[in-house]
Amino acid sequence: MTRTGRLVVGMTGASGGIYAVRFLRQAIHHYSEIYLIASEQAIQVLQTEVGIDVTRETLNAQTLLGVPYDGLKVLQPRDYFSPPASGSFRHDGMVLIPCSMGTLGRIANGISDDLMTRSADVCLKERRRLIMVVRETPFNLTHLRNMVLACEAGAIIMPANPSFYNRPLTLEEAVDTVVARVLQNLGVEQKLVSEWGIEE
Repeated sequence: MTRTGRLVVGMTGASGGIYAVRFLRQAIHHYSEIYLIASEQAIQVLQTEVGIDVTRETLNAQTLLGVPYDGLKVLQPRDYFSPPASGSFRHDGMVLIPCSMGTLGRIANGISDDLMTRSADVCLKERRRLIMVVRETPFNLTHLRNMVLACEAGAIIMPANPSFYNRPLTLEEAVDTVVARVLQNLGVEQKLVSEWGIEE
């Protein structure tokens, strides 16, 4: 498979680090460069929920995904000199997976207080694809209003809600139903989950 293009991925500290790991394992087959921004809380979630023994210093494709991939560029959360902080850096979109309510709120209200929110703000101002895989339940009114604000600004709001029509048998298969939809919304041909009514 030929890899092309660039993708920016933000991983917040919301519960659901498995979504990020499963998504990245698919994305590395489609993108030549992936710029990863992980918050400190995201690294803690990887340790506690996914069981990945990783630190800021050891975060790379091998430790995160279990495979080598030179195209994964791990960025520092406050390095505003990183490429995604500038609109002149062209890429194919940004995925926030999972996206916490705090990160959603800052982006929806134009508060760029770190590289992740700045990169998302750049996507909105440059009219690039921004997919926010929000993870919380239940939503309060502030959460809902922030989703509307982000959607009105151009973001795609995609709650981490698995589907079950294909009868997933494992946690990973259920997570992949969300990953498949994210890939589709990026314009990527995916084979994880078949289209409804289409026999593979």
